[in-house]
Amino acid sequence: SKSPSPRQYMPVRYFIMKSSNFQNIDISQQKGIWSTTPSNERKLNGAFWESVVYLIFSVQGSGHFQGFARMCSSIGCEKSQDWGSAGFGGVFKVEWIRKESIPFQFAHHLLNPWNDNKKVQ
Repeated sequence: SKSPSPRQYMPVRYFIMKSSNFQNIDISQQKGIWSTTPSNERKLNGAFWESVVYLIFSVQGSGHFQGFARMCSSIGCEKSQDWGSAGFGGVFKVEWIRKESIPFQFAHHLLNPWNDNKKVQ
C-alpha cells in the first residue's frame, strides 16, 4: 500500500492570479505552467513549501474567474518564451482542476480578511 503524501496534511492557501490576457490562460491550460512577476515569486514559493497552494485565475477586466489550478512546483529561474511580455519571472508547474468561466457575482459572498474584507474578485 502507498503511504500518504506528506502534502496531504499541510495547510491550504489560495491566491488570485490576474492575467493581462486570455492567451496566457490558454498557454497555462495547455502546457501546465504559469509565470508571474518577480514581486509575487517569494510569496508563492514560501506558500508552496509550507502549504498546498491553489491558484484562482482571472483575466483583468473580464469580470470572471477562468478556473483554478494547484501549484505543483516551486518557481525556478527558467523563463518561458511562451509569455511574450517582459517582466515575468521563472516558470512553475500547475495542474488545472477546473477550467470554467465563472462570473465574479457568484463569489460576492466571499470576503478577503487580508484585503480589508473586500469581495474576492
